[in-house]
Amino acid sequence: MYKRQVMELALKGITKQYGSKRALDDFSYSFEEGVYGLLGPNGAGKSTLIKIITQSVKPTGGEITLDGDDIFKQKEEYRKRIGYMPQQQTIYPFYTGRQFLNYMGLLKGEDRKSLDDKIQFYLEKVNLISVADKKIGTYSGGMKQRLLIAQTFLGDPDIMIFDEPTAGLDPKERIHVRNLIHDNSAGKIIIVATHVVQDIESIADCIVLQKEGKVAEADAPDKLVEKMGVDPDQGLEGVYMKVFEETELK
Repeated sequence: MYKRQVMELALKGITKQYGSKRALDDFSYSFEEGVYGLLGPNGAGKSTLIKIITQSVKPTGGEITLDGDDIFKQKEEYRKRIGYMPQQQTIYPFYTGRQFLNYMGLLKGEDRKSLDDKIQFYLEKVNLISVADKKIGTYSGGMKQRLLIAQTFLGDPDIMIFDEPTAGLDPKERIHVRNLIHDNSAGKIIIVATHVVQDIESIADCIVLQKEGKVAEADAPDKLVEKMGVDPDQGLEGVYMKVFEETELK
């Protein structure tokens, strides 16, 4: 019986130096198919790690491979397999939301015939139908955030990376975003970088706790609670506080 090969995004000894500051320090971890929560306080190196995984910057040292091949040698082939929601809201203000998604979909190789239906589907999922044909320049910060989330799914990427996806969203919209990520996770590697424990605890298969540019702990949420000796009622939030309390107090 044929067994499908499981994707593996492997990071080995990744370092990134900015002058005298080391943002990443021997970061090693292998992501396979599933939803990962990349948790850590501000300054832990989460955004730097994401920029390296998305080929926005190169590491100072170490290597990243996808199914054994160096991602920096794959270039465009690798980028086509990535869906990325950046933290910065740099979107064309004179496009409408629908025009922006159409533009991004075509860039990602979507078929023109089916693209309109996909755009409509994701606009509904992020609750932007009512403003889909209005200029992005009139959108609130939360609306722009949801539009960036929608474009991440276009092109049916194998790897999806979200950098603080729920920042600025109200509680109801945060739940919608969590459900959207969870419902589209089959057969994909999804990495959600956040410092908000509640936004990832219920959907993550694995939590990677990042501290001072390294992996501090990594496991399923319930196993982390057990491993760290945290009260089950405190859950992942208790784990977070235990791992990062020294950092928070500095």
